[in-house]
Amino acid sequence: MKPKNKIYIIDVTNRDGVQTSRICLSKLQKTMLNIYLNEMGVFQSEFGFPITRHETNYLNANLELVKKGVLSAIRLGGWLRATKEDVKAVFKMVPEIKHLNLSISTSDQMIMHKFKGKLDHSSVIKEMVAAVKEAHKFGAESIGVNAEDASRTRLEYLIEFAKAAKDAGAERIRYCDNLGCDTPYTIYARMNILAKEVELPLEVHCHNDLGLVVANSICGARGVLDAGYDAYINTCINGMGERAGNADLVSVILAIKYGTGFRDKYFLDEKIDLKVAWRICKYASYAFGVPIPINQPGIGANAFAHESGIHADGALKDRRNYELYDFEELGRGEPEIIETGRKITAGEYSGIKGFRNVYEKIEIEFKDDQEATEVLELVRYANVHNQKPLTDGELRFIAQYPVPARKIFTMTP
Repeated sequence: MKPKNKIYIIDVTNRDGVQTSRICLSKLQKTMLNIYLNEMGVFQSEFGFPITRHETNYLNANLELVKKGVLSAIRLGGWLRATKEDVKAVFKMVPEIKHLNLSISTSDQMIMHKFKGKLDHSSVIKEMVAAVKEAHKFGAESIGVNAEDASRTRLEYLIEFAKAAKDAGAERIRYCDNLGCDTPYTIYARMNILAKEVELPLEVHCHNDLGLVVANSICGARGVLDAGYDAYINTCINGMGERAGNADLVSVILAIKYGTGFRDKYFLDEKIDLKVAWRICKYASYAFGVPIPINQPGIGANAFAHESGIHADGALKDRRNYELYDFEELGRGEPEIIETGRKITAGEYSGIKGFRNVYEKIEIEFKDDQEATEVLELVRYANVHNQKPLTDGELRFIAQYPVPARKIFTMTP
């Protein structure tokens, strides 16, 4: 019996999420998100831009963490333009990279008003095909081809483009609704036809300009599954992303697991562990400096809060009266300790005594003063790097993996 097709998550927080205007992440924060995404069982993290020089040390250090088994299950994928020149540069700068998504615009709007005559419809395909073949030549193990502005691309041309990508060796096609203009009905129909015609798994990449991002993402994936192929949904933690944001990681997972018509019919990658949700969302909120909305599904402060008499009474009698899923499933429910007295912190001007006190509290000991001093120096750099107090998770990472940490903090203009 043929196994059922599944939905896999490709999280793009470290690529598209960081393109959100007015915010940024340090390279240490991006690394921590990769670690948490790995713990959560996410299939792939689009971990950055391998063509961008200030990413080089971070990307190479994270690939070292793959070799060490720290990032043991997750794939780390890079985003780049679909040109031979960019592919060559990527493998020069990040030689160990194995997974790529090559992107090029496909809509009439973009071809005519973005490329301004530099490329036409046939040369877009030619450029993309050459880039895919070049990536294979350099040893890429998986290649996704992104059709930017796919939602406004003529379907006949999109099929032609995708078939050419497949013939060149692409593993997946990414259907990008960059402007968030699709609806659940249109994206289901278009992705269903595209999957049937091209006979290849598809990724769905949606934006939230109309507030439909989660609905569009799961409906696009459903169209692919109904055509008989695996589907991949692009997400961002806490829905970060350009303009109104991308599909929220936790909301997408909850919609697949508990949405009527999805549950028990369409299947999520079994590696996904929602218990990491609370931790990863809180960390991302701290790292981005963006509060979690009070009404955010699963994670918001009010996601399991009841006040009105009828609701409170019903929830106390049986949580299923007013709660669709359990808070424990998202890693919530344990008490969290907040220090209200004396607190010693580790910062860019810390001394060895206070530093050791901080690490004793998180139960990490050093074999001697030399090791402690070396880690202290890295912690000082990390505080300069982050420009905010380090979390316990970041402190543990630096102590456990000082060599990759040193590389992550190093940036040479």
